[in-house]
Amino acid sequence: MTAGSANLKILVTGANGQLGAELVHLSADGYTIQGYGRDALDITDLGQCRQVMAQFSPDAVIHCAAYTAVDKAESERDEAFRVNAAGTRNLAIVSREVGAKLCYISTDYVFDGTSEIPYNEIDRTNPQTVYGKSKLAGEQAVTSLHDRYFIVRTSWVYGKYGQNFVKTMLKLGREKDELKVVHDQIGSPTYTLDLALFLLELVRTECYGIYHASNTGVCSWYEFAVAIFEESGIAIKLEPCATSDFPRPAPRPAFSVMDHSSIRVNGLTDLRPWREALNHYLEDDQ
Repeated sequence: MTAGSANLKILVTGANGQLGAELVHLSADGYTIQGYGRDALDITDLGQCRQVMAQFSPDAVIHCAAYTAVDKAESERDEAFRVNAAGTRNLAIVSREVGAKLCYISTDYVFDGTSEIPYNEIDRTNPQTVYGKSKLAGEQAVTSLHDRYFIVRTSWVYGKYGQNFVKTMLKLGREKDELKVVHDQIGSPTYTLDLALFLLELVRTECYGIYHASNTGVCSWYEFAVAIFEESGIAIKLEPCATSDFPRPAPRPAFSVMDHSSIRVNGLTDLRPWREALNHYLEDDQ
């Protein structure tokens, strides 16, 4: 199917996750979107991937299914790679077999977080966690096994479906009088609705390659929390703290800001500023 064709059949993996659920619940003209959760499509089973793909015969696959437990992955390396690397390999193989474009959702964790300027799509990857390494292995499977692919790296995802930082802050804001939030990790929040709309625009094109997609603008987790409480009208005492105050099994990138060079170069619609997106989420979904 060409980019200008009227109706695009899209298969979404990970349909019960934050982004997958957003895509499945979108009512977008010109798209037939069919979502599959783990119960309906086990991406680590190549035979089942072939069976499901043959039944639906998609024009494009948006691959949202992933092992995303960043800390747990440090002790469950094989499971993280089984899902994020081997599972993605299966989808790359079968997508190519059925003639479907493949859009793989990746992460800022493929970088080491030591940069002081936004990461470009062509910058050297250097993941520091098992999760990041397994997602990079998925990227490598896509680039080596498929010829019509989009790799979309995103960061700090939140939305209507599933658990996320915004929901956690709102819950804590109702329960506590004061809160500490890290101020030395810098990045860009991403609203699942905006990311989903971008992905639908992207898979209509033939502009294959690697993309960075997040809401525009930059903040720390502390600044993000401040905005959440300001926009929600919740009065709480917030105190900035250091990452070292909250030791975790997997190191967090200190700097996750990504340059959206591919979006600009290919004339696609960039995502709106993060605070504007947050406002929309809070008004629309609470």
